[in-house]
Amino acid sequence: MTSQHQAPPVLLTRPLAQSARFADGLRERFGEGMRVVISPIMRLRFLEPDWPEGEFRVLILTSETGVEAALRLREAGRPLPEAALCVGDHTAAVARAAGFAAESAQGDAEALIAKVLAAEETGPFLHLRGREARGDIAPRLAAKGRKAEAVVVYEQVAEPLTDEAVLLLGGGGPVIVPVFSPRSAVLLAEQGPFAARLWVVAISRAAAEAAARLGAERIVTADRPDGAAMLDAIARIISEAAS
Repeated sequence: MTSQHQAPPVLLTRPLAQSARFADGLRERFGEGMRVVISPIMRLRFLEPDWPEGEFRVLILTSETGVEAALRLREAGRPLPEAALCVGDHTAAVARAAGFAAESAQGDAEALIAKVLAAEETGPFLHLRGREARGDIAPRLAAKGRKAEAVVVYEQVAEPLTDEAVLLLGGGGPVIVPVFSPRSAVLLAEQGPFAARLWVVAISRAAAEAAARLGAERIVTADRPDGAAMLDAIARIISEAAS
């Protein structure tokens, strides 16, 4: 396998805190010599949404940002249920740390919907989501007889690439680009095209499909939609290039 000092640089475009955490994971896995460039492609803006009437029994949280939005709402005096159903293990862990009784669907939106439909709990459910969220979770649950509402509590505002990222993407060498959402792939593509040979590592099939517009030299998809699987996929794309 290619050693860490031969690995291409990695461009991280997630929000700053999430990129910094993943950068730590990269250096732990591949060594301190791996070059990591952080250039958030979007910034988060929390909203003051119109609120649906009635009480809710279970929160649906599909991102770490959704948990942060829930915290902000709770601190502002908005009553929220303690029970939370989360899309994956990381979101569930963040929600538990925030004081929610959180359970993980251990997958994606499809896994979360399946878990709700297989359970006895009928709601009402409240999905705290971003403006650009995918999956139509609340409408699909409602169509299956579960009481569910969605509230848009944050949006992702596009940000330009940093000068360092522009320079990196203007070179002729390969650059590993982890893509954690379809929207981040779209926003990055809007700032292209790029001269660099992009090696895209997508967190899901939907992210991989959106990343096709980047004109990448290579695209691999993680086996699971989580950070550990993304690191495994990065190791795989490096190994395949070296073989």
